[in-house]
Amino acid sequence: MGLLLRFCRAVDWLNDRVGRLTYWAILLSVVVSAGNAMTRYALNIGSNAWLELQWYLFSAVFMLCAGYTLRVNEHIRVDIIVTRLPVKVQTWIDIVGGVLCLLPMAILIMVLSWPVFTESWEIHEYSTNAGGLLRWPVKLLLPVGFLLLTLQGLSEVIKRIAFLMGLIPNPAEKHAAHGTDTAAEAHGK
Repeated sequence: MGLLLRFCRAVDWLNDRVGRLTYWAILLSVVVSAGNAMTRYALNIGSNAWLELQWYLFSAVFMLCAGYTLRVNEHIRVDIIVTRLPVKVQTWIDIVGGVLCLLPMAILIMVLSWPVFTESWEIHEYSTNAGGLLRWPVKLLLPVGFLLLTLQGLSEVIKRIAFLMGLIPNPAEKHAAHGTDTAAEAHGK
């Protein structure tokens, strides 16, 4: 289990770094959006490239932060019933949900989106809008984003199994500050 927890630490580290990098994409998206709006309305100058860049940045944030969001336990849940259950039952629900729902879905979308990216790459696809951008970079976000989500889903399943084995504290507890040590890191396992 020690090797698997080291894998979890590596995945957590990767998704932390990607998540923190996308913070900058949010700022850049706001700057691009504001600049595009000001030039469009104040100077009557529009650019499809700037508008598409704004969409690409938003897509990057959404796709690349899915694994990070799962890692910091901020993903959407329907906790009306589950929160009333014992912690070990909640942990089993996370394990079963991860293995039967999250991982198959993320792997399937990752695999199915790869040919969409490769075709776009091979034909050097551009946007159909005048002055638009290359399409393959935004299409690459799908398989990469779902790879990060798959890795984090696997990490979360492993950590929950380790918790049930008594090797680490509950990894589902929300951290006071995002990006703090995971349960696996806290015990150095």
